[in-house]
Amino acid sequence: MKIEHLALNVKDPVAMADWYVANLGMRIARQEGAPVHARFLADSSGAVMLEVYHNAAEPVPDYFAMRPATLHLAFCAQDVLAEAQRLVSAGASVFSEPGQLPSGDTAAMLRDPWGLSVQLVRRAKPMLA
Repeated sequence: MKIEHLALNVKDPVAMADWYVANLGMRIARQEGAPVHARFLADSSGAVMLEVYHNAAEPVPDYFAMRPATLHLAFCAQDVLAEAQRLVSAGASVFSEPGQLPSGDTAAMLRDPWGLSVQLVRRAKPMLA
């Protein structure tokens, strides 16, 4: 089996999806209208999808209150510092500055405008092909 998608209940899935498309190279693979306004966002590989939607009957997690170790979405970046600066200019905020990890990887932890932790990482040795 393989993973099809990870779903997140968020306050404004339309705006969030638009931001991810404009700033993180994702594309809308499928969308649904009211009341949930679901957006299935595919990454540049076309192999990974994130669904953002709003289900008013369920609580929307306070993503700002969650520590990145609890939940984060990681993106590969060739230049972590430049990408972090670009995303901050687009409305993200810095949780931890870019730096080298003990593994030799370079990473930065940001928050998207809705509070979800977004990690930018350049692996010293790629984990997947």
